[in-house]
Amino acid sequence: MPSGVPSSLNNWWCPTSDEYGFVGFSYEVTACQDLNTLRREFVDIRETFKGRYVRMYGFCDRPGFYDDIVTAAWDAGVGVHALIWFGFDGGNQWQTRRNHLVSSLYSNPKAKFITRVVQFGSEPLFDRVLTPQALAAEVWSLKGQLKSLGIPVTVSDMAYAYQENGGAKDVLDAIDLIDAHMLPFFSWQASTASNSWPIVRTDLDWFVAKGEGKKIFLSENGWPSVTSSGVQPNSPNAVANVDNERDYYALLDSHCWFFKTIPGGGVGWFAHIYSDNQEPGYGIYDSNGRPKFWFRPQTSC
Repeated sequence: MPSGVPSSLNNWWCPTSDEYGFVGFSYEVTACQDLNTLRREFVDIRETFKGRYVRMYGFCDRPGFYDDIVTAAWDAGVGVHALIWFGFDGGNQWQTRRNHLVSSLYSNPKAKFITRVVQFGSEPLFDRVLTPQALAAEVWSLKGQLKSLGIPVTVSDMAYAYQENGGAKDVLDAIDLIDAHMLPFFSWQASTASNSWPIVRTDLDWFVAKGEGKKIFLSENGWPSVTSSGVQPNSPNAVANVDNERDYYALLDSHCWFFKTIPGGGVGWFAHIYSDNQEPGYGIYDSNGRPKFWFRPQTSC
């Protein structure tokens, strides 16, 4: 990063056509990590894995937390996909989180140089938190608030959620880019990760067909190494173990050239998630901080 804050966003971000293949990690923040932890782990994401972005997942309502995210990301040289977390149990806390985030984006001079996009999530369409029309209205409203900062807005959800809402064209029209959830382990057709490419293609092809040429990221994207009470397959043939978690990312990596050619600037994908301490079974690191497998996917091809 430069020694000082730039005067303009002109030529600051890479072209979207360069943001394909592996781009970074989802990173769960419900632990409200302190600044030192954020710095250490963001540096690891950048230097060990060549990640360009950290996608926030979950929530931390500690005052000043997003400022710590910005500081750590600036120091590490990564961008952030910020998240307005709805949660899974209703309520209007997301509105307070939205307001606090907007306040931080305006008050912190580094924030607009770190924040690549703001997401509404996770899975507000699937969870039916708002109707598609109401969610689209929230996207348009936030876009208006962030226009002067040059920060785009999206919704992080799965193809199935759009399809169950009649395609949710209002939402697709409103968002600036597509954050697609890709969790093929939960498909009724799931078996092993190495055989999941047709599942990935089905959902991705839907977003390409309906997405109006917009940039696509696979945001919440992974394969679990264990099952739990909240992580159960819909197919009796789906296999959850470390080998399959590894094989899923190897599958994506093997299709780097395909992702590069997708309209809208290619498809960039995140690994969900950084550590098993953040979400059991999904981490690249186990709960003791040890890599579960070799993970060095391509960031270009």
